[in-house]
Amino acid sequence: MTNPFEDENAMYHVLVNDEGQYSLWPSFKDVPQGWTIAKKSDSRAACLDYINQNWTDMRPNSLIERMNAQNKKLN
Repeated sequence: MTNPFEDENAMYHVLVNDEGQYSLWPSFKDVPQGWTIAKKSDSRAACLDYINQNWTDMRPNSLIERMNAQNKKLN
């Protein structure tokens, strides 16, 4: 049996959580709590392209906010 997360022929969603982190998710599986669909059913390659284009800062949103607040205090 093929791993559903690595099947080149399957359809996927791109999920995103509140921290701005992305995940490739098989479209036949329920979306886990805390995640929302950012891109609906598409090929694995198209979803990976979407992630690469949109997830440009790997830091979680909470870290970005803390760093921005810390920088404001220093300035």
